[in-house]
Amino acid sequence: MGGMMPLVEITNLRVAFDGVDVLHGIDLSIGKGEAVGLVGESGCGKSVTWLAALGLLPKKAGVSGRVLLGGDNLIGAPARQLEAVRGKRIAMIFQDPSSSLNPVIRVGRQIEESIRLHRGLTGQAARAEARRLLDLVGIPDAARRLDSFPHEFSGGQNQRLMIAIALAGQPDLLIADEPTTALDATIQAQILELLGEVRAETGMAIVFISHDLGAVSQICERVCVMYAGRIVETCPTESLFRNPRHPYTRGLFDAIPRLDGSRERLVPIEGTVPDPSRLPAGCAFSARCVRAGDECRSSRPPLTAVEPGRSVACFDPIEPATIRNYHRDAHNLPELQLA
Repeated sequence: MGGMMPLVEITNLRVAFDGVDVLHGIDLSIGKGEAVGLVGESGCGKSVTWLAALGLLPKKAGVSGRVLLGGDNLIGAPARQLEAVRGKRIAMIFQDPSSSLNPVIRVGRQIEESIRLHRGLTGQAARAEARRLLDLVGIPDAARRLDSFPHEFSGGQNQRLMIAIALAGQPDLLIADEPTTALDATIQAQILELLGEVRAETGMAIVFISHDLGAVSQICERVCVMYAGRIVETCPTESLFRNPRHPYTRGLFDAIPRLDGSRERLVPIEGTVPDPSRLPAGCAFSARCVRAGDECRSSRPPLTAVEPGRSVACFDPIEPATIRNYHRDAHNLPELQLA
């Protein structure tokens, strides 16, 4: 985070379902106005981290640790305190707008509801603010479209509606959970540009959860790579693309086809993500890692600083001199959908 003031500080966050641990002590700080990417295969804990932070997991989930916002711990906080945070201080764009928008309520009412709840505006003032938000997210003819239903918008426009609702409370932090999933490349680029513009205008911080390393490279200043419920590498985005030092991170990049004309055989990551209920005694990635040794199989490597601004959870991180340069124009980095 450099010299940024922390907005949210997550310390030793752990989550278990039916006694099975799925998050194993997440430590993460988000600075004011910062854009941070969370990447990794499906099921690694990216979304669960923030659902736990906001108290949105089912009651059967066991959650422990600290999530500090303005000095207050959100873990175990009463419902009234969390309701004052959700949407107002921290807003979340969920993965599927079609399941998040109410299909039988006009979009203007859905935006106005958030405006009334978090900012106290009512009547024409709320209506005017809803129209302004539709203009802000690029919905044409905003005054008329306030009276439309979600099914009358395209998929990309519904994602813009979700962004408008998220912005209605003027949050300090926006959690964007796979906001470009199922969108074509042109619409995806428009959504990323919109998020960047809104961040520049409002000064809010963004956590961008994605499988798409190309999208992360365009919007985020720092990246956290997650695997099997742990952060395994974190550093500035440019450094990650130049020198991915954890073998798992390197594997993600090696599996991306290049679009710059060169022909290179893709190198898949062998094996599968381990079952959370049957994690190995050592590093969770050891069974898939060609660099794994006896120590890796018997002990779990802590997340350790290996250079200024970079931490890696690996007993044998890859040396920079042995790494090819992955940093290139984002348009030459295609979407990476991880299984």
